[in-house]
Amino acid sequence: MIKQEIEDSVAYLQNKGFNAPEIGIVLGTGLGNLANEIENPIEAHYNHIPFFPLATVEFHSGKLIYGTLEGKTVVVMQGRFHMYEGYDLQDVTYPIRVMHKLGIKKLFISNAAGAINLNFKKGDIMLLEDHINLLGGSPLAFKGVSQFGERFVDMGNPYDTEMSNAIKNIAKKENITMHSGVYAAVLGPQLETKAEYRMLKIIGADAVGMSTVPEVIVANHLKLPIVAVSVLTDECDPDNLETADIKEIIKIASETEPKMIKLFRELLKTL
Repeated sequence: MIKQEIEDSVAYLQNKGFNAPEIGIVLGTGLGNLANEIENPIEAHYNHIPFFPLATVEFHSGKLIYGTLEGKTVVVMQGRFHMYEGYDLQDVTYPIRVMHKLGIKKLFISNAAGAINLNFKKGDIMLLEDHINLLGGSPLAFKGVSQFGERFVDMGNPYDTEMSNAIKNIAKKENITMHSGVYAAVLGPQLETKAEYRMLKIIGADAVGMSTVPEVIVANHLKLPIVAVSVLTDECDPDNLETADIKEIIKIASETEPKMIKLFRELLKTL
């Protein structure tokens, strides 16, 4: 990855009218409908943006959308990238660097995840307060990373306390069940075995998914404040494990999505 590639991506988007967005939003699996609520939208499909990866997952639509939401200028990723698609960690996080270069000052992230904590139920939402990186690599482990920021990034508090507290208060006010917990990122695309679910619980994970952590690491590298939520789509109880059904996971994500949209919209009002 070189700076010129990012600058070329940014120049293309600026020419389309992506002018100094304030907030970046990454929408996870089954969670793309917030993009439909953007006012005066300008769209850029990933396959048209220079040096952008392409979304290969059928339920990720693959475009950046710029516009206004709750009076704030936003740029929304409708469809994200994953290592299980064959991308490396620099590819996965490339859009975060582009959105930062466009001018975003804060980042919202959503994902669909499985509940490891058996007190959490499918259809609930979990606020990420910490994470465990089980992807086997770092998006900062490449030659020349220091030209983008400090190589050795502190990760003692990766999620922004102020936005996290604000979204907790919003959830309470709106009667939305929202837990706080630790998200474990795994490679996938296969789901976990019973033994792996037991391991994840032992090491302190409350939820498991296949995304988010690379983006959070890069956002911290860029000193970009983040808030992140998981929509919990299945319950990962190794003693009573149901056969994984991706259609059911997408269905639960879609049914829970209005709560996530409400949280993000209300949070935007506070910024």
